[in-house]
Amino acid sequence: MKIGIVCYPTFGGSGVVATELGKALAKNGHKIHFITYSQPTRLDFFNENLFYHEVDLRSYPLFEYPPYELALASKMVDVVKHESLDLLHVHYAIPHASAAFMAKQILKETNINIPVITTLHGTDITLVGKDPSYEPVVTFSINKSDGVTAVSEDLKKDTLEHFDIYQHIEVIPNFIDLDRFKKQKKDHFKTAICPNGEKLLTHTSNFRKVKRVEDVIYVFDNVRKQIPAKLLLVGDGPERIKMEKLCRELGACDDIRFLGKLEAVEEVLSVSDLFLMPSEKESFGLAALEAMACEVPVISTNVGGLPELNINGKTGFTCNVGDIAEMTEKALFILKDENIKSFKDAALARAKQFDITNILPLYERFYEKIINNEPHEFQPDTKSTDINHD
Repeated sequence: MKIGIVCYPTFGGSGVVATELGKALAKNGHKIHFITYSQPTRLDFFNENLFYHEVDLRSYPLFEYPPYELALASKMVDVVKHESLDLLHVHYAIPHASAAFMAKQILKETNINIPVITTLHGTDITLVGKDPSYEPVVTFSINKSDGVTAVSEDLKKDTLEHFDIYQHIEVIPNFIDLDRFKKQKKDHFKTAICPNGEKLLTHTSNFRKVKRVEDVIYVFDNVRKQIPAKLLLVGDGPERIKMEKLCRELGACDDIRFLGKLEAVEEVLSVSDLFLMPSEKESFGLAALEAMACEVPVISTNVGGLPELNINGKTGFTCNVGDIAEMTEKALFILKDENIKSFKDAALARAKQFDITNILPLYERFYEKIINNEPHEFQPDTKSTDINHD
């Protein structure tokens, strides 16, 4: 198949998933054309089946902001025409789904009918999409897509509850590349960070309020008062300065390191003992899955799609948002020498169920269904993916 993938080219979850999906499809022999305003962050290797088309954004005095949606639609039209694409797969509804609808209508005028699949990732529905400024367009664009997928059952439920959607939404979960995300031998790194054998806790995020990084720091501060421990914070964002101030107020700076944005986050995860994700909302929890793939148990909240991934009492624990005391208690339980190995083993076993080799066929089958204009109601073979809790 010849597939156009439209996404944000950033560190965000939707861009990462879209890029990794495209790379895996290319390895499987499909021709993949990325269409976005800059080269995706994870598009970091050469493959004869991978192509990149940059959206040309020009500034004119008339426009206060460049009209990205129009430029994107025009680029989609150009790529579909000249590369004879079979399908457009747009990730994150805003503004990609509406731009794809526009491109589809333009192409119809030249007797080209290009199917469009929209994948919903989270804040395009749970936050931005609910804004009255965008909701009518989001609803329309989803309903006019030829196929719609969501990354978790919770996100599907949220979409159907808050938008007037008549389209079938197929749940295809996020995935992990176990060739990359796996425990590596980095003993020298662990020794440098934890010279006295301290337990190492880790958190990765974009440091937005919804991630509740302050809860990470409070939980860690409680833990370190009971057992020797260190904390690594990976990422950056608007809350970082406040978090640095909080560390100083708690007198915890000697035990906490801010590492900023890292490409090779799997190296940090490889030496970690526990991953903290106290988010207020997570449609899936890709960072938690990456940790689990590196044999790191997870303490997360019980919101959104997290309980679908992190099995309470097995791969870690799920707690109520803001319940610092329970998160601390569960963290200390996991970190006991007699408990930690079973949690690490369960975390890896769970991550293997989301291996990209299991999830990729679901996308390929869905693509074929949409291209062939078959009925949208689609039931994945759960036996082959084994993504249920049992």
